[in-house]
Amino acid sequence: MLPDTLLSDRSDGSDRPDRSNRSRSSFARDDRAIEGLPIRLVIALVVGVAALALMLNMLGGIGDVGDTEVTVEIENDDQIIDPDSDTEVTVYVIDENGNDVEDATVVATAGSAQLEGVVRADTDSDSNEAELDFDEEQSLRADQDMGTLELEIIPPSDSNYIDEQPNPEIRVAETN
Repeated sequence: MLPDTLLSDRSDGSDRPDRSNRSRSSFARDDRAIEGLPIRLVIALVVGVAALALMLNMLGGIGDVGDTEVTVEIENDDQIIDPDSDTEVTVYVIDENGNDVEDATVVATAGSAQLEGVVRADTDSDSNEAELDFDEEQSLRADQDMGTLELEIIPPSDSNYIDEQPNPEIRVAETN
């Protein structure tokens, strides 16, 4: 007969079989506790979602990398024009930093004032100036004292310029 110390090499002297040598068994027979596991999973999920929200917020604030907004400046004398008159309006295409933008197209369309079709002008390769020629195409309705013509910029196609922000408007009103 073998002594008791050889039967069990456990330090507590219990006769429970050694679990390290047992074969895999089902979860139904597993008596280990998992009391803290669900709360740890919830905490990990909350921390992960918060970290993801912070990262997406930081990425959202960067904006479009490399895109530069363009706008127009209207010459001071041309901000208000008469209806039904042959008028030329000088506009300058610039970017958000005030730099000249060349090879752009400026398009004037009807706003609250009436305009027959559209009026367009191009800047050339060495200037940011465009001349919009209104050949008596702008008018007001019978009940109007003042209206506006909207300006849109079509930037050069081989550039990183965009026109997403509203541009200044040309006012149409009787100046007499």
